[in-house]
Amino acid sequence: MDLINQINLLAYPIAIPIFILLILVEIYLGWKDRNQNHEFKDSGVNILSGLIFFIISLFTKSLKLLLFFFVYDNFRLFTIGYNSWPSWIILFFLDDFVFYWGHRISHTVSFYWASHVVHHSSERFNFSTALRKTWTYDVTGHFLFWIWLPLVGFHPLQIFAIKTLNFIYQYWIHTEKIKKLPSWFEFVFNTPSHHRVHHGSNLKYLDKNHAGVLIIWDRMFGTFQKEEETPTYGLTSNIKTHNLFKVEFHEWKSMLTRAFNSGSLLNGIKYLLMPPGWSHDKSTLTTKELRKSLGDKKL
Repeated sequence: MDLINQINLLAYPIAIPIFILLILVEIYLGWKDRNQNHEFKDSGVNILSGLIFFIISLFTKSLKLLLFFFVYDNFRLFTIGYNSWPSWIILFFLDDFVFYWGHRISHTVSFYWASHVVHHSSERFNFSTALRKTWTYDVTGHFLFWIWLPLVGFHPLQIFAIKTLNFIYQYWIHTEKIKKLPSWFEFVFNTPSHHRVHHGSNLKYLDKNHAGVLIIWDRMFGTFQKEEETPTYGLTSNIKTHNLFKVEFHEWKSMLTRAFNSGSLLNGIKYLLMPPGWSHDKSTLTTKELRKSLGDKKL
């Protein structure tokens, strides 16, 4: 339990200064090679968004832990010892697998996309972009994708330790300063190259590379796309604002407005459950519909 407590208590206090240092190094490199991809207002929104996210998570994490402990203490099927290294390895793969599907669903269900879109709303891609976090993910119950892990028998604190390490790993892949890594690493792990694709708004790149740590899930389930042309970052229709609250809530307002004005209860529900871009009158299209209308050969 000492190792688990150390990870949960010390991971962020250690990681945050490293995050800040990497941003400063990236800014310096951009100045040095005259290829600066930071913009003051944009990076400011990212950092402030991440700071508020961290404050909110101090409260929500406690509530999630209580729920996970309730399931673990009352309904677990087995007791999986957290003192054995095999349990850590198995949990790492299971957590990353759940992250892949949870992330993929966040791109294909509008109710979850309304939160996740915040992370994709910057038109720049740098270490500060990793800090542009939604404040409403926990309100959607997205964390419940992991609830089966304590049910199986993994200790809640071990689960949260692994999730924290997964979260920290994903910070360093938000940069243009690292091009390509060795081919074996690119084949197995998520990298800056793979994640630049994920943040691209090019039709070819939409809804690709949902990996957390391991890119193998995308390769296995048909969502992998290698980086070819330089991505255009941001959304297919960018929000053009540095207003922090508009960044955080613009999609919720848009989605709910469309749902209420859809003309029927069924259409209203579909605006919540169908992929982003779905519309009852085809005034806007989903990624799948766009690809079908244009044809893969034009991508």
